[in-house]
Amino acid sequence: MKIKTRLGIAFITITLVPMLLIYLAFSLLSSYQMRAFREAYGLTEQVDLLSGNSMQIFNRLTQSSQRAIQEKLSTDPDSFADQSYLELINQDLKHKYACLIVRRGDEIIFSGIGQENPELYRHLPDYDKPGNTFIEGGIYLDGDTQHLIKQVDFQYGDGTEGSVFIISSVDDFIPEVKSMFLEILFSGVMILMFTGVILTGWVYKSLLAPLNKLQQATNEIKNGNLDFTLDVDMDNGDEISQLCQDFEEMRMRLKETTEEKVQYDKESKELISNISHDLKTPITAIKGYVEGILDGVASSPEKLDKYIRTIYNKANDMDRLIDELTFYSKIDTNKIPYTFSKINVSSYFRDCVEEVGLELDSNNIELGYFNYVDEDVVVIADAEQMKRVVNNIISNSVKYLDKKKGIINIRIKDVGDFIQVGIEDNGKGIAAKDLPNIFDRFYRTDSSRNSAKGGSGIGLSIVRKIIEDHGGKIWATSKIGIGTEIHFVLRKYQEVVYHEEDSDH
Repeated sequence: MKIKTRLGIAFITITLVPMLLIYLAFSLLSSYQMRAFREAYGLTEQVDLLSGNSMQIFNRLTQSSQRAIQEKLSTDPDSFADQSYLELINQDLKHKYACLIVRRGDEIIFSGIGQENPELYRHLPDYDKPGNTFIEGGIYLDGDTQHLIKQVDFQYGDGTEGSVFIISSVDDFIPEVKSMFLEILFSGVMILMFTGVILTGWVYKSLLAPLNKLQQATNEIKNGNLDFTLDVDMDNGDEISQLCQDFEEMRMRLKETTEEKVQYDKESKELISNISHDLKTPITAIKGYVEGILDGVASSPEKLDKYIRTIYNKANDMDRLIDELTFYSKIDTNKIPYTFSKINVSSYFRDCVEEVGLELDSNNIELGYFNYVDEDVVVIADAEQMKRVVNNIISNSVKYLDKKKGIINIRIKDVGDFIQVGIEDNGKGIAAKDLPNIFDRFYRTDSSRNSAKGGSGIGLSIVRKIIEDHGGKIWATSKIGIGTEIHFVLRKYQEVVYHEEDSDH
Protein backbone atom coordinates (compact mmCIF):
# COMPACT_ATOMS: atom_id res chain seq x y z
CA MET A 1 0.00 0.00 0.00
CA LYS A 2 1.43 3.37 -1.04
CA ILE A 3 2.21 5.98 1.61
CA LYS A 4 -0.23 8.39 -0.08
CA THR A 5 -3.00 5.82 0.39
CA ARG A 6 -1.99 5.25 4.00
CA LEU A 7 -2.11 8.96 4.70
CA GLY A 8 -5.60 9.10 3.19
CA ILE A 9 -6.72 6.21 5.39
CA ALA A 10 -5.10 7.89 8.41
CA PHE A 11 -6.97 11.13 7.65
CA ILE A 12 -10.29 9.29 7.35
CA THR A 13 -9.56 7.31 10.50
CA ILE A 14 -8.67 10.37 12.57
CA THR A 15 -11.66 12.42 11.38
CA LEU A 16 -14.64 10.40 10.20
CA VAL A 17 -14.25 7.30 12.38
CA PRO A 18 -14.21 9.19 15.73
CA MET A 19 -17.13 11.33 14.57
CA LEU A 20 -19.13 8.22 13.66
CA LEU A 21 -18.25 6.42 16.88
CA ILE A 22 -19.04 9.49 18.99
CA TYR A 23 -22.39 9.86 17.22
CA LEU A 24 -23.21 6.20 17.89
CA ALA A 25 -22.15 6.53 21.52
CA PHE A 26 -24.17 9.73 21.84
CA SER A 27 -27.26 8.07 20.37
CA LEU A 28 -27.01 4.95 22.52
CA LEU A 29 -26.29 6.83 25.75
CA SER A 30 -29.03 9.42 25.20
CA SER A 31 -31.57 6.72 24.32
CA TYR A 32 -30.61 4.70 27.38
CA GLN A 33 -30.69 7.73 29.71
CA MET A 34 -34.08 8.96 28.40
CA ARG A 35 -35.58 5.51 28.85
CA ALA A 36 -34.16 5.24 32.35
CA PHE A 37 -35.34 8.81 33.13
CA ARG A 38 -38.89 8.06 32.06
CA GLU A 39 -38.99 4.83 34.04
CA ALA A 40 -37.53 6.51 37.14
CA TYR A 41 -40.12 9.33 37.17
CA GLY A 42 -43.06 7.43 35.70
CA LEU A 43 -43.30 9.51 32.53
CA THR A 44 -45.27 8.23 29.59
CA GLU A 45 -44.40 10.92 27.06
CA GLN A 46 -41.02 11.38 25.40
CA VAL A 47 -38.51 13.64 27.14
CA ASP A 48 -35.69 15.21 25.20
CA LEU A 49 -32.95 15.59 27.81
CA LEU A 50 -30.57 17.14 25.30
CA SER A 51 -32.92 19.74 23.86
CA GLY A 52 -31.65 22.43 26.25
CA ASN A 53 -35.28 23.27 27.16
CA SER A 54 -35.14 22.79 30.94
CA MET A 55 -38.69 24.21 31.30
CA GLN A 56 -40.09 21.26 29.40
CA ILE A 57 -38.14 18.76 31.50
CA PHE A 58 -39.15 20.26 34.88
CA ASN A 59 -42.75 20.69 33.70
CA ARG A 60 -43.07 17.03 32.83
CA LEU A 61 -41.29 15.88 35.98
CA THR A 62 -43.98 17.34 38.18
CA GLN A 63 -47.02 16.43 36.04
CA SER A 64 -47.78 13.25 38.01
CA SER A 65 -47.62 15.16 41.32
CA GLN A 66 -49.77 17.87 39.76
CA ARG A 67 -52.52 15.37 38.87
CA ALA A 68 -52.39 13.78 42.34
CA ILE A 69 -52.81 17.20 44.00
CA GLN A 70 -55.77 18.05 41.74
CA GLU A 71 -57.52 14.80 42.62
CA LYS A 72 -56.92 15.33 46.34
CA LEU A 73 -58.23 18.91 46.20
CA SER A 74 -61.42 17.78 44.54
CA THR A 75 -62.17 15.27 47.33
CA ASP A 76 -60.53 16.66 50.50
CA PRO A 77 -59.33 20.28 50.24
CA ASP A 78 -58.92 20.59 54.04
CA SER A 79 -56.09 18.04 53.94
CA PHE A 80 -53.95 20.90 52.54
CA ALA A 81 -54.06 22.48 55.98
CA ASP A 82 -52.44 19.39 57.50
CA GLN A 83 -48.70 20.09 57.87
CA SER A 84 -47.73 16.42 57.99
CA TYR A 85 -49.60 15.70 54.77
CA LEU A 86 -48.10 18.72 53.07
CA GLU A 87 -44.64 17.58 54.18
CA LEU A 88 -45.25 14.23 52.49
CA ILE A 89 -46.15 15.95 49.22
CA ASN A 90 -43.14 18.22 49.53
CA GLN A 91 -40.81 15.26 50.08
CA ASP A 92 -42.18 13.67 46.91
CA LEU A 93 -41.60 16.90 44.97
CA LYS A 94 -38.03 17.18 46.25
CA HIS A 95 -37.25 13.93 44.45
CA LYS A 96 -38.40 15.72 41.32
CA TYR A 97 -36.26 18.82 42.03
CA ALA A 98 -39.28 20.93 43.08
CA CYS A 99 -40.99 22.09 46.28
CA LEU A 100 -44.49 22.86 47.57
CA ILE A 101 -45.92 26.21 48.75
CA VAL A 102 -49.48 26.46 50.15
CA ARG A 103 -51.21 29.78 50.70
CA ARG A 104 -54.44 30.25 52.75
CA GLY A 105 -55.95 33.61 52.18
CA ASP A 106 -52.97 35.97 52.23
CA GLU A 107 -50.86 33.80 54.56
CA ILE A 108 -48.25 31.20 53.53
CA ILE A 109 -49.11 28.21 55.72
CA PHE A 110 -46.52 25.84 54.21
CA SER A 111 -43.27 26.45 52.32
CA GLY A 112 -40.97 23.75 51.05
CA ILE A 113 -38.21 26.32 50.48
CA GLY A 114 -38.36 27.77 54.00
CA GLN A 115 -37.07 31.32 54.28
CA GLU A 116 -34.40 30.94 51.59
CA ASN A 117 -36.18 33.17 49.10
CA PRO A 118 -38.89 35.30 50.80
CA GLU A 119 -38.96 37.59 47.78
CA LEU A 120 -40.51 34.71 45.85
CA TYR A 121 -43.62 34.81 48.07
CA ARG A 122 -44.44 38.36 47.03
CA HIS A 123 -44.30 37.38 43.37
CA LEU A 124 -46.67 34.42 43.62
CA PRO A 125 -49.71 34.90 41.40
CA ASP A 126 -52.94 36.12 43.09
CA TYR A 127 -55.94 33.92 43.73
CA ASP A 128 -58.12 33.65 40.63
CA LYS A 129 -61.02 31.23 41.16
CA PRO A 130 -61.56 27.70 42.43
CA GLY A 131 -60.51 25.04 39.97
CA ASN A 132 -58.08 27.37 38.25
CA THR A 133 -55.80 25.18 36.11
CA PHE A 134 -52.06 25.11 36.50
CA ILE A 135 -50.06 27.77 34.77
CA GLU A 136 -47.86 25.95 32.32
CA GLY A 137 -44.42 27.57 32.07
CA GLY A 138 -45.01 30.43 34.48
CA ILE A 139 -41.63 32.04 35.09
CA TYR A 140 -40.35 34.07 37.99
CA LEU A 141 -36.95 35.75 37.58
CA ASP A 142 -34.92 36.80 40.56
CA GLY A 143 -31.56 38.11 39.38
CA ASP A 144 -29.72 35.12 37.95
CA THR A 145 -32.29 32.71 39.35
CA GLN A 146 -35.39 31.55 37.53
CA HIS A 147 -38.25 29.37 38.71
CA LEU A 148 -41.05 27.50 37.02
CA ILE A 149 -44.29 28.17 38.97
CA LYS A 150 -47.41 26.01 38.71
CA GLN A 151 -50.56 27.17 40.55
CA VAL A 152 -54.01 25.74 41.36
CA ASP A 153 -56.65 27.67 43.27
CA PHE A 154 -59.26 26.05 45.55
CA GLN A 155 -61.44 26.72 48.59
CA TYR A 156 -61.13 25.11 51.96
CA GLY A 157 -64.18 23.59 53.62
CA ASP A 158 -64.93 26.87 55.45
CA GLY A 159 -64.84 28.81 52.18
CA THR A 160 -61.37 30.32 52.66
CA GLU A 161 -59.45 30.91 49.46
CA GLY A 162 -56.39 28.72 48.98
CA SER A 163 -53.66 28.24 46.41
CA VAL A 164 -51.17 25.40 45.91
CA PHE A 165 -47.86 26.21 44.15
CA ILE A 166 -45.31 23.79 42.72
CA ILE A 167 -42.00 25.62 42.40
CA SER A 168 -39.19 24.21 40.23
CA SER A 169 -35.77 25.87 40.09
CA VAL A 170 -34.67 25.74 36.46
CA ASP A 171 -31.28 27.43 36.80
CA ASP A 172 -29.41 24.29 36.01
CA PHE A 173 -29.87 20.86 34.49
CA ILE A 174 -30.94 18.03 36.67
CA PRO A 175 -28.19 15.59 37.77
CA GLU A 176 -29.28 12.92 35.28
CA VAL A 177 -28.65 15.34 32.41
CA LYS A 178 -25.27 16.31 33.89
CA SER A 179 -24.39 12.65 34.26
CA MET A 180 -25.36 11.96 30.66
CA PHE A 181 -23.21 14.87 29.41
CA LEU A 182 -20.27 13.59 31.45
CA GLU A 183 -20.75 10.07 30.10
CA ILE A 184 -20.90 11.36 26.52
CA LEU A 185 -17.81 13.49 27.10
CA PHE A 186 -15.97 10.54 28.65
CA SER A 187 -17.04 8.27 25.77
CA GLY A 188 -15.85 10.86 23.23
CA VAL A 189 -12.46 11.16 24.94
CA MET A 190 -12.09 7.37 25.12
CA ILE A 191 -13.05 6.99 21.46
CA LEU A 192 -10.48 9.63 20.45
CA MET A 193 -7.81 7.96 22.60
CA PHE A 194 -8.67 4.50 21.28
CA THR A 195 -8.64 5.71 17.66
CA GLY A 196 -5.36 7.55 18.29
CA VAL A 197 -3.74 4.46 19.84
CA ILE A 198 -4.88 2.20 16.99
CA LEU A 199 -3.77 4.72 14.36
CA THR A 200 -0.43 5.33 16.09
CA GLY A 201 0.20 1.59 16.31
CA TRP A 202 -0.65 1.14 12.63
CA VAL A 203 1.57 4.05 11.56
CA TYR A 204 4.41 2.79 13.77
CA LYS A 205 4.15 -0.74 12.44
CA SER A 206 3.86 0.28 8.78
CA LEU A 207 6.15 3.33 8.69
CA LEU A 208 8.30 3.90 11.75
CA ALA A 209 9.27 0.29 12.52
CA PRO A 210 10.79 -0.33 9.04
CA LEU A 211 12.55 3.04 9.22
CA ASN A 212 14.02 2.13 12.63
CA LYS A 213 15.27 -1.19 11.25
CA LEU A 214 16.66 0.66 8.24
CA GLN A 215 18.49 3.04 10.56
CA GLN A 216 19.93 0.11 12.54
CA ALA A 217 21.05 -1.49 9.29
CA THR A 218 22.70 1.79 8.25
CA ASN A 219 24.60 1.85 11.56
CA GLU A 220 25.70 -1.75 10.97
CA ILE A 221 27.14 -0.79 7.58
CA LYS A 222 28.72 2.34 9.10
CA ASN A 223 30.44 0.08 11.65
CA GLY A 224 31.73 -2.13 8.85
CA ASN A 225 29.33 -5.05 9.34
CA LEU A 226 27.80 -6.28 6.08
CA ASP A 227 27.00 -9.80 7.23
CA PHE A 228 23.35 -9.34 8.24
CA THR A 229 19.90 -9.41 6.70
CA LEU A 230 17.40 -6.54 6.81
CA ASP A 231 14.42 -8.10 8.61
CA VAL A 232 11.62 -6.12 6.96
CA ASP A 233 8.57 -7.26 5.00
CA MET A 234 9.43 -6.12 1.48
CA ASP A 235 6.28 -7.38 -0.23
CA ASN A 236 3.96 -4.50 0.79
CA GLY A 237 4.60 -2.61 -2.42
CA ASP A 238 4.90 0.79 -0.73
CA GLU A 239 7.76 3.27 -0.99
CA ILE A 240 9.39 2.19 2.29
CA SER A 241 9.32 -1.50 1.29
CA GLN A 242 10.91 -0.53 -2.04
CA LEU A 243 13.50 1.53 -0.18
CA CYS A 244 14.29 -1.41 2.12
CA GLN A 245 14.52 -3.72 -0.88
CA ASP A 246 16.91 -1.33 -2.65
CA PHE A 247 18.92 -0.99 0.58
CA GLU A 248 19.18 -4.77 0.91
CA GLU A 249 20.33 -5.09 -2.71
CA MET A 250 22.87 -2.34 -2.08
CA ARG A 251 24.10 -4.17 1.03
CA MET A 252 24.46 -7.44 -0.87
CA ARG A 253 26.32 -5.73 -3.71
CA LEU A 254 28.52 -3.89 -1.26
CA LYS A 255 29.24 -7.17 0.51
CA GLU A 256 30.08 -8.83 -2.81
CA THR A 257 32.30 -5.89 -3.76
CA THR A 258 34.04 -6.03 -0.38
CA GLU A 259 34.56 -9.77 -0.68
CA GLU A 260 35.86 -9.31 -4.21
CA LYS A 261 38.23 -6.61 -2.99
CA VAL A 262 39.49 -8.86 -0.21
CA GLN A 263 39.96 -11.66 -2.73
CA TYR A 264 41.59 -9.25 -5.17
CA ASP A 265 43.99 -8.01 -2.49
CA LYS A 266 44.80 -11.59 -1.60
CA GLU A 267 45.37 -12.48 -5.25
CA SER A 268 47.46 -9.34 -5.81
CA LYS A 269 49.67 -10.27 -2.87
CA GLU A 270 49.93 -13.77 -4.27
CA LEU A 271 50.80 -12.34 -7.70
CA ILE A 272 53.52 -10.14 -6.23
CA SER A 273 54.88 -13.15 -4.35
CA ASN A 274 54.86 -15.26 -7.54
CA ILE A 275 56.39 -12.49 -9.63
CA SER A 276 59.06 -11.89 -7.01
CA HIS A 277 59.87 -15.60 -6.99
CA ASP A 278 59.87 -15.84 -10.78
CA LEU A 279 62.02 -12.74 -11.18
CA LYS A 280 64.45 -13.82 -8.50
CA THR A 281 65.17 -17.17 -10.21
CA PRO A 282 66.47 -15.80 -13.57
CA ILE A 283 68.20 -12.86 -11.86
CA THR A 284 70.06 -15.29 -9.60
CA ALA A 285 71.08 -17.36 -12.63
CA ILE A 286 72.17 -14.28 -14.56
CA LYS A 287 74.27 -13.07 -11.62
CA GLY A 288 75.85 -16.51 -11.31
CA TYR A 289 76.79 -16.71 -14.99
CA VAL A 290 78.07 -13.12 -15.03
CA GLU A 291 80.22 -13.81 -11.97
CA GLY A 292 81.49 -16.94 -13.74
CA ILE A 293 82.51 -14.85 -16.75
CA LEU A 294 84.15 -12.21 -14.53
CA ASP A 295 86.00 -14.85 -12.53
CA GLY A 296 87.31 -16.47 -15.73
CA VAL A 297 85.35 -19.71 -15.28
CA ALA A 298 84.22 -19.47 -18.93
CA SER A 299 87.76 -19.94 -20.17
CA SER A 300 86.96 -21.35 -23.60
CA PRO A 301 84.99 -19.58 -26.38
CA GLU A 302 82.42 -22.40 -26.37
CA LYS A 303 81.82 -22.07 -22.62
CA LEU A 304 81.65 -18.30 -22.87
CA ASP A 305 79.13 -18.59 -25.71
CA LYS A 306 77.04 -20.99 -23.60
CA TYR A 307 77.08 -18.59 -20.63
CA ILE A 308 76.05 -15.66 -22.81
CA ARG A 309 73.20 -17.63 -24.42
CA THR A 310 71.96 -18.71 -21.01
CA ILE A 311 72.05 -15.12 -19.79
CA TYR A 312 70.14 -14.08 -22.94
CA ASN A 313 67.47 -16.78 -22.40
CA LYS A 314 67.03 -15.82 -18.74
CA ALA A 315 66.70 -12.17 -19.72
CA ASN A 316 64.04 -13.20 -22.25
CA ASP A 317 62.20 -15.09 -19.48
CA MET A 318 62.22 -11.94 -17.37
CA ASP A 319 61.05 -9.88 -20.33
CA ARG A 320 58.12 -12.26 -20.95
CA LEU A 321 57.20 -12.19 -17.28
CA ILE A 322 57.23 -8.38 -17.16
CA ASP A 323 55.28 -8.25 -20.41
CA GLU A 324 52.70 -10.64 -18.94
CA LEU A 325 52.38 -8.50 -15.82
CA THR A 326 51.97 -5.35 -17.93
CA PHE A 327 49.32 -7.04 -20.02
CA TYR A 328 47.55 -8.23 -16.87
CA SER A 329 47.30 -4.61 -15.63
CA LYS A 330 45.69 -3.66 -18.96
CA ILE A 331 43.18 -6.50 -18.58
CA ASP A 332 42.28 -5.26 -15.13
CA THR A 333 41.46 -1.80 -16.51
CA ASN A 334 39.95 -3.03 -19.82
CA LYS A 335 42.57 -1.13 -21.82
CA ILE A 336 43.95 -3.88 -24.04
CA PRO A 337 45.18 -2.27 -27.29
CA TYR A 338 43.70 -4.47 -30.05
CA THR A 339 44.57 -4.06 -33.72
CA PHE A 340 42.10 -6.20 -35.67
CA SER A 341 42.79 -7.25 -39.25
CA LYS A 342 42.03 -10.08 -41.66
CA ILE A 343 44.17 -13.13 -40.93
CA ASN A 344 44.50 -16.21 -43.13
CA VAL A 345 44.08 -19.12 -40.71
CA SER A 346 46.34 -21.67 -42.47
CA SER A 347 49.35 -19.40 -43.04
CA TYR A 348 49.05 -17.68 -39.66
CA PHE A 349 49.03 -20.86 -37.56
CA ARG A 350 51.68 -22.43 -39.79
CA ASP A 351 54.01 -19.52 -38.93
CA CYS A 352 53.15 -19.83 -35.23
CA VAL A 353 54.00 -23.53 -35.23
CA GLU A 354 57.34 -22.90 -36.97
CA GLU A 355 58.24 -20.21 -34.46
CA VAL A 356 57.29 -22.27 -31.42
CA GLY A 357 58.70 -25.53 -32.82
CA LEU A 358 62.34 -24.44 -32.55
CA GLU A 359 62.08 -23.84 -28.83
CA LEU A 360 60.14 -27.07 -28.21
CA ASP A 361 62.74 -29.13 -30.11
CA SER A 362 65.46 -27.82 -27.79
CA ASN A 363 63.38 -29.07 -24.83
CA ASN A 364 62.90 -32.53 -26.39
CA ILE A 365 59.19 -31.92 -26.99
CA GLU A 366 57.55 -33.19 -30.16
CA LEU A 367 55.17 -30.70 -31.83
CA GLY A 368 52.48 -31.92 -34.19
CA TYR A 369 50.45 -29.63 -36.45
CA PHE A 370 47.24 -30.70 -38.19
CA ASN A 371 45.30 -28.25 -40.32
CA TYR A 372 41.85 -29.28 -41.56
CA VAL A 373 40.64 -25.92 -42.92
CA ASP A 374 40.75 -24.59 -46.45
CA GLU A 375 43.57 -22.30 -47.47
CA ASP A 376 41.22 -19.36 -48.04
CA VAL A 377 39.58 -19.35 -44.59
CA VAL A 378 39.99 -15.94 -42.94
CA VAL A 379 39.21 -14.59 -39.45
CA ILE A 380 39.22 -11.05 -38.05
CA ALA A 381 41.72 -10.99 -35.18
CA ASP A 382 44.66 -9.24 -33.59
CA ALA A 383 47.69 -11.19 -34.83
CA GLU A 384 49.92 -10.23 -31.91
CA GLN A 385 47.34 -11.08 -29.24
CA MET A 386 46.42 -14.40 -30.91
CA LYS A 387 50.10 -15.29 -30.85
CA ARG A 388 50.05 -14.52 -27.13
CA VAL A 389 47.13 -16.95 -26.78
CA VAL A 390 49.01 -19.78 -28.51
CA ASN A 391 52.26 -19.11 -26.63
CA ASN A 392 50.52 -18.94 -23.23
CA ILE A 393 48.66 -22.22 -23.80
CA ILE A 394 51.79 -24.01 -25.03
CA SER A 395 53.91 -22.54 -22.19
CA ASN A 396 51.34 -23.79 -19.70
CA SER A 397 51.43 -27.26 -21.29
CA VAL A 398 55.25 -27.37 -21.28
CA LYS A 399 55.29 -26.34 -17.63
CA TYR A 400 53.40 -29.48 -16.55
CA LEU A 401 54.68 -32.15 -18.95
CA ASP A 402 55.74 -35.12 -16.86
CA LYS A 403 56.59 -37.70 -19.54
CA LYS A 404 60.12 -38.44 -20.73
CA LYS A 405 59.01 -37.62 -24.26
CA GLY A 406 56.68 -34.64 -24.32
CA ILE A 407 54.11 -34.29 -27.09
CA ILE A 408 52.06 -31.21 -28.05
CA ASN A 409 49.62 -31.31 -30.95
CA ILE A 410 47.89 -28.37 -32.58
CA ARG A 411 44.74 -29.08 -34.58
CA ILE A 412 42.80 -26.55 -36.68
CA LYS A 413 39.26 -27.65 -37.61
CA ASP A 414 36.44 -26.17 -39.66
CA VAL A 415 33.17 -26.21 -37.68
CA GLY A 416 30.66 -24.37 -39.87
CA ASP A 417 30.77 -20.64 -39.20
CA PHE A 418 33.74 -21.05 -36.87
CA ILE A 419 37.24 -22.43 -36.84
CA GLN A 420 38.19 -24.49 -33.79
CA VAL A 421 41.76 -24.63 -32.49
CA GLY A 422 42.76 -27.48 -30.16
CA ILE A 423 46.15 -27.59 -28.36
CA GLU A 424 46.74 -31.02 -26.81
CA ASP A 425 49.52 -32.26 -24.49
CA ASN A 426 50.40 -35.55 -22.80
CA GLY A 427 51.00 -34.07 -19.39
CA LYS A 428 49.63 -35.01 -15.97
CA GLY A 429 46.10 -33.88 -16.73
CA ILE A 430 43.72 -31.82 -14.60
CA ALA A 431 41.19 -33.17 -12.09
CA ALA A 432 37.51 -32.78 -13.03
CA LYS A 433 36.84 -30.55 -10.01
CA ASP A 434 39.58 -28.12 -11.05
CA LEU A 435 38.82 -28.05 -14.77
CA PRO A 436 36.05 -25.36 -14.71
CA ASN A 437 38.33 -22.96 -12.81
CA ILE A 438 41.63 -23.11 -14.68
CA PHE A 439 40.83 -19.91 -16.60
CA ASP A 440 40.20 -17.94 -13.41
CA ARG A 441 42.85 -15.49 -12.31
CA PHE A 442 45.41 -16.92 -9.86
CA TYR A 443 43.66 -20.29 -9.70
CA ARG A 444 46.03 -23.13 -8.86
CA THR A 445 45.27 -26.80 -9.19
CA ASP A 446 48.37 -27.62 -7.16
CA SER A 447 49.97 -24.78 -5.20
CA SER A 448 53.16 -26.60 -4.38
CA ARG A 449 53.63 -27.76 -8.00
CA ASN A 450 52.82 -24.34 -9.36
CA SER A 451 55.35 -22.73 -7.06
CA ALA A 452 58.03 -25.18 -8.10
CA LYS A 453 57.34 -24.71 -11.79
CA GLY A 454 57.06 -20.94 -11.51
CA GLY A 455 54.52 -18.78 -13.28
CA SER A 456 52.30 -15.92 -12.23
CA GLY A 457 49.03 -17.85 -12.41
CA ILE A 458 47.43 -15.39 -14.85
CA GLY A 459 48.45 -16.91 -18.20
CA LEU A 460 45.21 -18.77 -18.93
CA SER A 461 43.05 -15.91 -17.60
CA ILE A 462 44.78 -13.66 -20.18
CA VAL A 463 44.00 -16.25 -22.85
CA ARG A 464 40.30 -16.33 -21.95
CA LYS A 465 40.09 -12.53 -21.91
CA ILE A 466 41.62 -12.24 -25.40
CA ILE A 467 39.42 -14.99 -26.89
CA GLU A 468 36.24 -13.51 -25.40
CA ASP A 469 37.20 -10.04 -26.68
CA HIS A 470 37.45 -11.64 -30.12
CA GLY A 471 33.88 -12.92 -29.76
CA GLY A 472 35.05 -16.50 -29.29
CA LYS A 473 34.80 -19.15 -26.63
CA ILE A 474 37.39 -21.27 -24.79
CA TRP A 475 37.16 -24.47 -22.75
CA ALA A 476 39.28 -27.45 -21.72
CA THR A 477 39.04 -31.24 -21.53
CA SER A 478 41.42 -33.43 -19.60
CA LYS A 479 42.10 -36.91 -18.24
CA ILE A 480 44.38 -37.54 -15.28
CA GLY A 481 47.63 -39.24 -16.39
CA ILE A 482 46.82 -38.87 -20.10
CA GLY A 483 46.86 -35.16 -20.79
CA THR A 484 44.88 -31.97 -21.37
CA GLU A 485 43.43 -30.33 -24.47
CA ILE A 486 42.43 -26.67 -24.60
CA HIS A 487 39.95 -25.64 -27.30
CA PHE A 488 38.91 -22.23 -28.56
CA VAL A 489 36.76 -21.11 -31.47
CA LEU A 490 36.83 -17.97 -33.64
CA ARG A 491 34.15 -16.86 -36.07
CA LYS A 492 35.09 -16.96 -39.77
CA TYR A 493 35.15 -13.77 -41.78
CA GLN A 494 32.48 -13.81 -44.50
CA GLU A 495 32.13 -11.03 -47.02
CA VAL A 496 28.58 -9.81 -47.69
CA VAL A 497 28.01 -9.81 -51.45
CA TYR A 498 26.12 -6.70 -52.50
CA HIS A 499 24.15 -7.09 -55.73
CA GLU A 500 23.42 -3.89 -57.56
CA GLU A 501 20.03 -5.09 -58.75
CA ASP A 502 18.98 -5.53 -55.09
CA SER A 503 19.21 -1.79 -54.63
CA ASP A 504 16.55 -1.25 -57.27
CA HIS A 505 13.93 -3.03 -55.24
